[in-house]
Amino acid sequence: MSKGRFRVRAGVRDWLIAVGVAAALLVTGLSGQHSATRIGLLGYVLLAVGGLALAAGRRAPVAVLAVTGLCAVGYQAAGFDVAAVAFLFAVYAAMRAGHRVVTVAVSVAVLASLPLAALASGLHDTGEAFAQARGALQIAWLIAAGAAGEALRQAEQRADEAERTREETARRRADEERLHIARELHDSLTHQISVIKVQSEAAVHVARKRGEPVPEALLAIREAGREASRELRATLEALRDDDTTPPHGLDHIPELVERAGKTGVRAALTIQGRPHDVPAAVGRTLYRIVQEALTNIARHADATTASVRIDYRPDSVALQVDDNGKATPDAAPAPGMGLLGMRERVTVLGGRLRAAPRDEGGFTVQAELPVERAS
Repeated sequence: MSKGRFRVRAGVRDWLIAVGVAAALLVTGLSGQHSATRIGLLGYVLLAVGGLALAAGRRAPVAVLAVTGLCAVGYQAAGFDVAAVAFLFAVYAAMRAGHRVVTVAVSVAVLASLPLAALASGLHDTGEAFAQARGALQIAWLIAAGAAGEALRQAEQRADEAERTREETARRRADEERLHIARELHDSLTHQISVIKVQSEAAVHVARKRGEPVPEALLAIREAGREASRELRATLEALRDDDTTPPHGLDHIPELVERAGKTGVRAALTIQGRPHDVPAAVGRTLYRIVQEALTNIARHADATTASVRIDYRPDSVALQVDDNGKATPDAAPAPGMGLLGMRERVTVLGGRLRAAPRDEGGFTVQAELPVERAS
């Protein structure tokens, strides 16, 4: 949104400059008391067009450079001794956009054409024509406009490079910290959880082999060990995900839905719209949302069916995961870390997330993520 507001302000500013320059050129032309002949009217039109063309300088700097140059030569040939102010603005814009070679070539062509245009007007002899051309477009002003545009272009490039460097440094530090946390978790927890899991499995096996009843506490310890091991693997996988070569995305969601069927929940996947390429971060986030939603359904929802719907839209991708579990609006489950993680991922990408019980029963997770598509 902020970028959109900036574009509007820039467009208004461009038009104000264009109208101001056109008005200044017309006022200067009118002060010369030209006759209302066809040539005179053409000169006024060229003065106005040369100024108003600057409104498009940000979008088409080379085209504006050519138009303002032709207008300057044209109204000089029509007998209007008016400085080519619009062309100076166009030189500045073209240099700022990085079109240095084209700008220099067009400037040389205009400088060479102005004396001929002044001579063609019939109001000056050869000497006066060259003198008039030098007065209309002084080389010093031309160089100054080009130098100012080039200086600003280089300053913007340096600022962009500095910003990219800061972002890359911050991203690299975050990746290093994430990997450090993953190593610490692996070193400190994996061994202990493995010991608990192996010992509990062995105790249950020995008890059953001897025909003895297995204590409920021991079964709970075994199941907790298994669950902790799965959770730790998932956490380490997420921490080691460097967001540049994601192992999972939209293409892997069918595997999640198929895997959910093995937990006793009949899950179905529906894809709407025309599938198109999405940024890796968007695909990865949608995958994580489906993964977390199906995991919560299997653990807590007491559901028998679940549906996953992906809707491809022109500028976004929408996701909805529903179940027929026991959640109701009057007895909404307390949000856990999984839902918080979903919301954080969606918010970072500028999307929206809704996770709440449905009026007819069950739980729904709805997410919509914007997609920037190349035109």
